[in-house]
Amino acid sequence: MYIEQYLENPKHCLQIVADNSDVIQLGERECSIQRRHQKLIEETPSPALKDELREDILCKAVSIMKEIGYDNAGTVEFLLKGSKYFFMEINARIQVELPVTELVTGVDIVEQQLRVALGQGLSIRPDTISSKGQAIECRISAEHPLSFAPVSGKVNKFVAPSGEGIRLDSALYSGYSIPQFYDSLIAKLICHGSDRKKAIERMNSALSTLRISGIPTSIPLALFDWLWSAH
Repeated sequence: MYIEQYLENPKHCLQIVADNSDVIQLGERECSIQRRHQKLIEETPSPALKDELREDILCKAVSIMKEIGYDNAGTVEFLLKGSKYFFMEINARIQVELPVTELVTGVDIVEQQLRVALGQGLSIRPDTISSKGQAIECRISAEHPLSFAPVSGKVNKFVAPSGEGIRLDSALYSGYSIPQFYDSLIAKLICHGSDRKKAIERMNSALSTLRISGIPTSIPLALFDWLWSAH
């Protein structure tokens, strides 16, 4: 019998670490807004963490990775309930939401992972990393924004948003056909600002100018005000 503690409406926080001869934390990411246990929105730093609790969690994440001799980029995941946190798992890989960490820290996580894999070691050190501002990522999926039913079909028109602090990771183009055989994720929209309010403003602006016609997407869901106020 396997028993786990039940946590009602916890926060889902991830700690980012990269390793060669040392373990370096790049801050936390919060991924609490989900549907069907899949993330919709990720951001860093987490608005749920106070400085003292943040420092404690990050130290624990580094200690865990040092203890097991971890040698890769990866995440140590925790669930947060009030002022208590609970270890959940280690993901020994790059994750979809890495761009928010990259925008805030200026660290290319994929580059660091490749350096470790090639035996070159990390080119970053803890004293050279400084976090600036707030970053938020919205996952844009080819699915109905209310039922979350995935769809396939042809993208009639695709127009990407642009501007300061806006990044879009996607392979979409006008005329692209979305197949039915893969995950419904079709784009990641990431916005960075000097603070959380500015990041949200840029995200709403970017979502309003992002155009994907021909298929339903999750864009309308991300534009709902309740989604941000509840986070």
